[in-house]
Amino acid sequence: MTVDNDTQSAPAPGGFDSDNRQAATIGDSARDYVNRLRGGDMGSLPAILGLVFLFVLFASLNDKFLTTYNMANLVVQAGSICVMAMGLIFVLLLGEIDLSAGVAGGAAATITALMLIDYDWTWWTATLAGLAVGAVIGLAIGSLVAFLGIPSFVVTLAFFLGLQAVPLKLIGSGGSLRFNDEVLRGLSIKNVPVTAGWIAAILIVVVYAALSLWSYRTLSAKGLVHKPLGLVIIRIVVLGAIVLGVTALLNANRSPNPNFLEIRGIPWVLPLVIALLLFWTFILGRTRFGRHLYAVGGNTEAARRAGINVTRIRIAAFIICSTMAAISGLLLASYVGKVSPGSGGGNVLLYAVAAAVIGGTSLFGGRGRAIDGVIGGLVIATIPNGLGLLNQASYINFLVTGGVLLLAASVDAISRRRRSSAGV
Repeated sequence: MTVDNDTQSAPAPGGFDSDNRQAATIGDSARDYVNRLRGGDMGSLPAILGLVFLFVLFASLNDKFLTTYNMANLVVQAGSICVMAMGLIFVLLLGEIDLSAGVAGGAAATITALMLIDYDWTWWTATLAGLAVGAVIGLAIGSLVAFLGIPSFVVTLAFFLGLQAVPLKLIGSGGSLRFNDEVLRGLSIKNVPVTAGWIAAILIVVVYAALSLWSYRTLSAKGLVHKPLGLVIIRIVVLGAIVLGVTALLNANRSPNPNFLEIRGIPWVLPLVIALLLFWTFILGRTRFGRHLYAVGGNTEAARRAGINVTRIRIAAFIICSTMAAISGLLLASYVGKVSPGSGGGNVLLYAVAAAVIGGTSLFGGRGRAIDGVIGGLVIATIPNGLGLLNQASYINFLVTGGVLLLAASVDAISRRRRSSAGV
């Protein structure tokens, strides 16, 4: 708090002086965060605490859980869930739902596999064909929702039923297509070279540190609200420790038989997920489209009166969702090594929705971030991974996952009520 020549002004909410706009101390930032938690703004904190709890629980019950081999498997297993969850967040931000995302990914993967096998296309042209299928599906769904006003639940349920016919018709009942392209299959079974992994990790830390310090210096010089320098440095150190620690873990030899086989390097799926996370985080947080998306999700009528093209925003959200579902379908096909009539069905969509909600995205619209899908995806993938090491029956996995989702939805509802009571 600063003292004016005539009067002493109280600091504005968040620990900043509303007149002089000086940086708060770390203590002020901590108190502001606690106040936001009390006001119902939980963010991803419950999911992070849940992930830590699961790691501690499974590590205490099985000494193989925290091995480098299993951690690499967990990264690969979580990849497709995280990607689809990130796509669903755009729809959930509008208070909508997409029940067809899973089978849309399966249809896109089927088209890609057919282009590779029957038409001998290159991996990147076949991938573009799959992504185009996803985008067209999203365009169709978004148009029906935005122009005709049909509830997204009904539209996407119809697409969920209809899109299952695509792989069934193209592959045939009981058939499958091998997904063995060297590049696409390699996303799950191959690793980034060790040296390249270290270079990329160091670059990420250096670029993040440079951008954070540059932002701090710019805001400070202009007298605008900014985080205290100490907090900026703490964030840089924490990110650096996580990135370099994960890199060191995955670059170590994790082969079950190290004397006969060496397995090192970061699975290729991880850089892909990180790249998508950074891209969509930028889109949501730094672009006009992102601001408009949050505005429409928060109050559609107010956004329309403010001049926002609500129809265009809705269509774009469904296109993004289905395109990300297509990428997820390709990752899932890469992981299992094939495409079948059931690809994208079953619990694929349910796990992705659960991941987004568990990560902190609100079911009521207006609140969510891309990283919610990644954190929630890790939680969802950790449950079957850990239970599998404990040789638990499959029904236990469903019970635990359902319980975690119900808990996350309860936290979301309670947080929303507290925010409403606080007038937020």
